[in-house]
Amino acid sequence: MEHVLTLVIRVEKNARPQQTDALEAAATAVLAILADERSTGEGEWAAAMTAWQDRRIRKVVRRARGAEWRRAEALPGVTVIQGTAEVRVFPPVPLDDVPKDLAKLQVAGTDFDQPEPPAVPHPGVPVIWINPTLQMSSGKTMAQVGHGAQLAWLALSEAARKDWSAANFPLAVRKANPAHWTQLLQTDFPVIQDAGFTEIEPGSRTVIAEHPQLRR
Repeated sequence: MEHVLTLVIRVEKNARPQQTDALEAAATAVLAILADERSTGEGEWAAAMTAWQDRRIRKVVRRARGAEWRRAEALPGVTVIQGTAEVRVFPPVPLDDVPKDLAKLQVAGTDFDQPEPPAVPHPGVPVIWINPTLQMSSGKTMAQVGHGAQLAWLALSEAARKDWSAANFPLAVRKANPAHWTQLLQTDFPVIQDAGFTEIEPGSRTVIAEHPQLRR
């Protein structure tokens, strides 16, 4: 049975998050739940996490505000705040068993602005690069960078994971320029190929996760 991991971003009427903050919060939230003690060993989420990762790592991004957000906050999960963005991630569940307070939240309406260009990432910080040739909504992109962060995590050694977790998962999400994207495709960094169920063509390469510990 296919499982889905839900991410909910807080979008209040007069306080919309900025694009880069939303993307970085989503990626960090995925890492946070992967590293959470409840997701490993005999933890209460461990079986669900294993069932999910044994199949397609499906993620759905929804939005909430006001009372919707407060109801979502009351459910088991992990909340990450990154600048203007607040994202809560929930342990995966079967597709037909998503809690009603999450299932009724809207998927649409997750397109965010970026008033100022984001800063150049600090040297040594992991970067999730977005394919510059694709047009994706903010919500779709949040799911893709979450995938990228997850594949980077899985590719790391146990020691590298512990170091990243201890540092609270520093990372950046940026859109690559076309020449850089072409170069990245020649590397061994984890690359996400989308199934193409929404917005883009099947097999599209959406993001590449560049982590310093994965350079060869």
